[in-house]
Amino acid sequence: MILDDKRSIGLLGAISIGVGGMVGGGIFAVLGEAVSLAHGATVVAFLMAGIVALFTSYSYAKLSVKFQTKGGTVSFIDEAFGHNYLSGSVNFMLWLSYLVTISLYAVAFSSYTQALIGTSSNILNHLFITIAILLPLLINLISASFVSKSETIIVVIKVLLLILIIVASFTYLDFERLSPSKWEGSFSILVAGMIIFVAYEGFELIANSAEDIKNPKSNLPKAFYSSVLLVIVLYILIAATTIGAVSEDKLLEAKDYALAIAAKPALGQIGFTIVAIAALLATFSAINATIYGNGRLGYILAIEGELPTFFNKERDAIPSLSIIVTALFSIVLANSINLSQIAIIGSASFLLIFFIVNIAALKLHKEIKANKYLSLISCIISFIALITLLIHTYMQNRQSIIIFLVFIFISILFEVLYGKFVRKQIFNRKYK
Repeated sequence: MILDDKRSIGLLGAISIGVGGMVGGGIFAVLGEAVSLAHGATVVAFLMAGIVALFTSYSYAKLSVKFQTKGGTVSFIDEAFGHNYLSGSVNFMLWLSYLVTISLYAVAFSSYTQALIGTSSNILNHLFITIAILLPLLINLISASFVSKSETIIVVIKVLLLILIIVASFTYLDFERLSPSKWEGSFSILVAGMIIFVAYEGFELIANSAEDIKNPKSNLPKAFYSSVLLVIVLYILIAATTIGAVSEDKLLEAKDYALAIAAKPALGQIGFTIVAIAALLATFSAINATIYGNGRLGYILAIEGELPTFFNKERDAIPSLSIIVTALFSIVLANSINLSQIAIIGSASFLLIFFIVNIAALKLHKEIKANKYLSLISCIISFIALITLLIHTYMQNRQSIIIFLVFIFISILFEVLYGKFVRKQIFNRKYK
């Protein structure tokens, strides 16, 4: 048991981890995608996605209090299902999903960079995507402490900037653009919410810090619920500001950097430039932090025997090989598929993982002292969200479905082959 005086993170620190994880590059990347699907109901779409996140945070809060470990999601799945093909496949899927989020942020970084310099091309797009991942890779290899120290400052800057846009734009809002007459059908609104769900996924990072949070029985649940609720309110206000301040035609024309366009009516070209720069800062820091986190996730999985042993190789306490592999795979992925596909695949991947975490909470509800019915509702809601997204994607963007299914297939195949031919032999030698 970890003594409370050994813990260094209070309630506000824990909340900032959750808010920082969610308000990363996601809102800058997926806002235009949401508008293109939900139109005037973009606010409702963000609310729907937030409700899924809020119910899932209940499972995370209960599991985190019981199982306080840096493994987070990985540990919860292992505790519920043991070390088997399911847990191994899902853990590998989680590692792949973070590659998708890095790709999402890198593509958004490229879009805002090109908008800022006023020119665009395929060559520039691939160049900026690659730079957006290579520079954080170097930072992670040189100084891991810089990543964690810089994140708090960047989170404050991002949130303050978003609040500035909301306040400055209020008098420019045309509330008619938000009226139900401008809404799409309920299915499209739900689909939009699920596609942008990736903008909420970062709350689970609180679970990875559970060992360091003071008074965990009280502060962990408060941190999960408070951070998700705060971000829901922030996203709703941002969505309302964007739709109300700018015509839909202009937003769709600049879909990949919609938030910068939203700042123009109130703040002019200076506002556009400030938001674009902030988006670069936000997406860059999000890539930085996700490479940092996924590199360590690969390290943890390797120690547990679920990834090859070279992932746990360290240099100056930095899991360098795991970080390098994370960055290189992300570069390939980000340069291979477009923003819409990345958003869909990222959201689908996390909805699937969160559905399984909700099942884990339901399975362990007595042990973790969770309400059985709330856990069941969390399972149902996350399952409906996932199925809705998959149905729409199958009808509209089958290539994304194929890529998502390939991710699942690779995860299962890797677990079957690696588990049977490598891990089994390692464990046999270890315990012989």
